[in-house]
Amino acid sequence: MASHGARGRGGGRPTLEEVAARAGVGRGTVSRVINGSPRVSDVTRAAVEAAVAELGYVPNTAARALAANRTDAIALVVPESETRFFAEPYFSDMLRGVGAAISDTEMQLLLIFAGSDRERQRLADYLAAHRVDGVLLVSVHADDPLPDMLARLEIPAVISGPRSAEETLTSVDSDNYGGARQAVEHLVGRGRRRIAHITGRLDVYGAQRRVDGYRDALRDAGHPESDLMIEAGDFSEEGGRRAMAALLERHPDLDAVFAASDVTAAGARHALREAGRRIPEDVALVGYDDSAIARHMDPPLTSVRQPIEEMGRRMIDLLLAEVADRRPAASRELDRRQVVLATELVERTSS
Repeated sequence: MASHGARGRGGGRPTLEEVAARAGVGRGTVSRVINGSPRVSDVTRAAVEAAVAELGYVPNTAARALAANRTDAIALVVPESETRFFAEPYFSDMLRGVGAAISDTEMQLLLIFAGSDRERQRLADYLAAHRVDGVLLVSVHADDPLPDMLARLEIPAVISGPRSAEETLTSVDSDNYGGARQAVEHLVGRGRRRIAHITGRLDVYGAQRRVDGYRDALRDAGHPESDLMIEAGDFSEEGGRRAMAALLERHPDLDAVFAASDVTAAGARHALREAGRRIPEDVALVGYDDSAIARHMDPPLTSVRQPIEEMGRRMIDLLLAEVADRRPAASRELDRRQVVLATELVERTSS
């Protein structure tokens, strides 16, 4: 018996027509079977599947996507430098969640950096050509032009955290306000009275909400506004070190610090040790993210856990729903969702 292998007539790749001839059905019937349509009898489905197996036919997914006006590609866009992306655990955890969710689909994931004007222009040209079905936008700043550009191009998009309370795009975020309150209430409960806060970048709405949580937690604990000790950071280790040094110079009697990220807390720890302060005996320290950094610090860092991988998975779910929604863009806007996931304080010996 001759072996058919994976070649059709003429020695080339088997075609849909050859599968139809082998199965004794029409081309449209083969297409319905391949696409999982229920409008095919079991006998016919079995005949087509046997012909596919005998010929070694592989569906042309590119042609199917083109016919459906789809690219079967999703872009994960990070408006930051590659250096920051690989330095901060937040991004790798987000990528892990997105990758796990998209692995169950036929979509391809493209990672695109857009931290400079040149990269943003290149991205704009790429997206204008409709080379992706949708975009996940991570680490969005208040003045970032990318979300509005995506809206103009009517490209389905989901962002990790809203730009403001009036966000118009679908977003997925953690409870930044509640997480900050948890951190500060924990420090107050441990008897700390001079609690400082090193912020993240304040053009990021999530960082603003962490400041709000810090302020309200101290106020509700009976601390006057004059007790607030806030120093701007940027989520980086060096930013945490600089901010901590500035706080110690102005407030040498501080006894606790809530840092807006674990990376920032690592920088603050260096400055505290350089100043001869013991953690937690002299100064208690709490971070945010509950990344691997928190577990490996000395002493291990108390941190607010935000479910970053789950955020990535939810972003994919929402984006694929938007991609599948064939309604006009104006109608889809009515269903924009702002998803907020709960945080959890993980206590360790730094506090």
